[in-house]
Amino acid sequence: MRFGWRAISGPVLTAALALLAMVFDRFVPIPSPAPLFVCIVALAGSLSGFASALTSAAAAVIGTALFFLNRHGVSDHATADLVRLGLLAMAAAGTAGITGLMRERLLGTFAAERQSHATAARLSAALDQVDIGIVLLDAETRAEFINRAFRDYFAVPDDIADGKPPFIALMYHSRDTGAFELPEDELGTFIAQRMEMVRIGDATPINIALRNGEVLRFVCAALPDGGRMLSYTPVTDLVRHTDAPSRADYYRSLRDPANRRLIRYLRVAE
Repeated sequence: MRFGWRAISGPVLTAALALLAMVFDRFVPIPSPAPLFVCIVALAGSLSGFASALTSAAAAVIGTALFFLNRHGVSDHATADLVRLGLLAMAAAGTAGITGLMRERLLGTFAAERQSHATAARLSAALDQVDIGIVLLDAETRAEFINRAFRDYFAVPDDIADGKPPFIALMYHSRDTGAFELPEDELGTFIAQRMEMVRIGDATPINIALRNGEVLRFVCAALPDGGRMLSYTPVTDLVRHTDAPSRADYYRSLRDPANRRLIRYLRVAE
């Protein structure tokens, strides 16, 4: 038990209450202070733990015994007083054990949460240092985390990114800012395809050409909790040396004129 005001507050309050009860009982009969002693034991356990609570419980039993002796002395009430003392001892010890255990578990939970938050903060800071765009979506496709690279690639302001926007809103923002190197009449199909991939958790890599000349490889990974992790890896150097044929294949893969059902998924997402 560490000594400090928290550790000694319980025993001190118990001793002070016992002395006051004996003093006032000389002038005006007062009820037994045992219930107050149990409350003080609970307070000591919540403030400083089991050791302080157990010390307060021992002080409560001693104080109550002195209170009875001060009132009755050694008389016919000794048996009844012993019963009361026994009940107080059990109640105080039980209270000390319960409150001490609850405090230890609560402190352990707080420590685990602080560790978890610290780990999450370090992971977030680390992901902000990489050049791979990372977006974590929950089961409802709302963005729980957007790293710095994604914000830079698609010009997403911090106030929007930090507001946990739905993925469809991020796609529309990128469309409105002209981020994609696509004809305007193909943007609707492109967005619908990306939403469908995210919806079903399709992990097929897709190259996304940006208007600034960069090429990102988009991959959607399904997470155990129903969420999605989206990654945008820069592959410009691997793609641009065969830019013309790869762009042709890329546009052909996007057009998909026969598969108009993707537009329905886009409308549902909206």
